[in-house]
Amino acid sequence: MLRVLSTHLFLNQRLHPGLLELAARSGAQAVEIFAARQHFDYTQREDVRELCEWFRSNELQAFSMHAPMFPDREMGRAGAPSVNVIHPEKSRRIDSMDEIKRALEAAEQIPFKNLIVHLGEREDSWSQRTIDYAMTALEHLGAFASALGVRVLVENLTNDVTTPEHLMLILELGHLDNIGVCLDLGHANMTVGIPEAITTLSKRIVSLHVHDNHGLKDEHLWPGDGTINWKATTERLNTLAAPPAAVLEIGYTLGDQPAAIPDRIRAAYNRLELI
Repeated sequence: MLRVLSTHLFLNQRLHPGLLELAARSGAQAVEIFAARQHFDYTQREDVRELCEWFRSNELQAFSMHAPMFPDREMGRAGAPSVNVIHPEKSRRIDSMDEIKRALEAAEQIPFKNLIVHLGEREDSWSQRTIDYAMTALEHLGAFASALGVRVLVENLTNDVTTPEHLMLILELGHLDNIGVCLDLGHANMTVGIPEAITTLSKRIVSLHVHDNHGLKDEHLWPGDGTINWKATTERLNTLAAPPAAVLEIGYTLGDQPAAIPDRIRAAYNRLELI
């Protein structure tokens, strides 16, 4: 498995080369860049160019980018609407697609190969409408991303739209053969369970979001700090035909001391027997 660190861990800081160097020193082979404007402003040429130049001269890979969840620098706290490509209002869907495409354009300089996309928010429900909007969004984003050499990966959330069974139905009904899945283990632990999620999504899984929780809240804890059975999870993952990339996606509000972060990252990869 490719060891990947999501920059979600540093979401309250501007993404700069020093943080990428910390990831490399911690045993990560690649990073997933979290596209939030206060962290990485994908609309600013200077910010994009800075990362582009760093990746050119370093071994750490840019594996993926997480699509933006809000179009502002406050993660919606100031009232900005969320990025939701299946929103009932057409104008919201269009604005959301435009925001994701702005982030995707960074692939012209930063060589990431995958884009992680959310379908909806917590309250979005399963219906023919959401099926249609989801298929349309993924088809459109898939075509736009493909021209940039990027593959779209859709993530299982905790809403009814993105259960493993429903995700597979969307992908199969839409004949979206070029769309993969990012299996979020923490979200699976809160919903159908990790074993069922792996079984249902197996042939589509390209990457994992690795974090822990207690089954009720999306806590983004370090592996081992929640209730996920990591030994059983690793054994089940080893049955997949191709090993997915393991993207460590830890919460930025946990308050870890900077000096302790490299050891915690290495311990997390060891828990999945990746080293």
